[in-house]
Amino acid sequence: MVKITAKMVSELRQKTGAGMMDCKKALVEAEGDFDKAIEILRKKGQKVAEKRADRDSSEGAVIAKVNDSKTKGAIVSLNCETDFVSKNDDYVAMAHQMAEIALGTSTKEEFMAADFGGITVEEKLTEQTGVIGEKIEIGAYKTIEAPYLGSYIHGNKIAAIVGLSAAVDNAEVLAKDLAMQVASMGATTLSYKDFDADFIASETEARIAVIEKDNIELGRLGKTLKNVPKYISRAQLTDEVLAQAEADIKAELIAEGKPEQILDRIVPGKLERFISDNTTLDQEQCLLDQKFIKDEKLTVAEYVQSYGDVEVVSFERVSLS
Repeated sequence: MVKITAKMVSELRQKTGAGMMDCKKALVEAEGDFDKAIEILRKKGQKVAEKRADRDSSEGAVIAKVNDSKTKGAIVSLNCETDFVSKNDDYVAMAHQMAEIALGTSTKEEFMAADFGGITVEEKLTEQTGVIGEKIEIGAYKTIEAPYLGSYIHGNKIAAIVGLSAAVDNAEVLAKDLAMQVASMGATTLSYKDFDADFIASETEARIAVIEKDNIELGRLGKTLKNVPKYISRAQLTDEVLAQAEADIKAELIAEGKPEQILDRIVPGKLERFISDNTTLDQEQCLLDQKFIKDEKLTVAEYVQSYGDVEVVSFERVSLS
């Protein structure tokens, strides 16, 4: 009978991350054969994975990585069942390793089959399910390429990567600021120009329905009713719509008794307010139309323009919530 030493148990723990007692039992069953012991631990992981397959794995760690040349990035969400496990240093370190491996892949299938210390990523997940005793899985896998990339991670719960069209001066600062913006504000697209007409129509109808429902209650209470918008995106503000809005603003000012000679100083500001009031969808979902979180006097587009000849070409965001 092979004597199982503390050194053997320690080496197996380093290879698998399994607990001391699990490693000792596996080595005893495998009669000291490391490969067999690892296979025993893996089979245990498979059994645990089968039992916990229907469990909710909404906790975890989200990690973003960018390669040394700043031209390719990856975001991986390593999900588990409890916040306690997600905050464990070894678990977070494994998530970082997963994201590093993802950098060298182009599809999730390729990533799951990639090498992780002599086994595949998929096998590692099964192994760690047995080690930790919780359902462990990849919740999200995204890759992104651009001439220059920057990333941001917020509390290992939200991660974002933003791609720029060129590596301009201080591109690192710009890209990180934009990644922070994406992580914080949750944009879904670059510009209102990317919106589908049916999507805008559906969103407009849905928002009007909510406001009209609120107004019924406000009216019952004798309170001021909310304005029911006609538009929610700049995509709806055609030249004709803006021309009519400008005419309405002038007519209102004249009705208030404002001298015609000062209208040119007042109208532009009121027209900008009209545009702002009627582009709420853009401000919520379009990165370039959002207010810049570090200086709300600027839109994100204006902040990007301050860096010269550069554009935002892409971004990715992953959140556990």
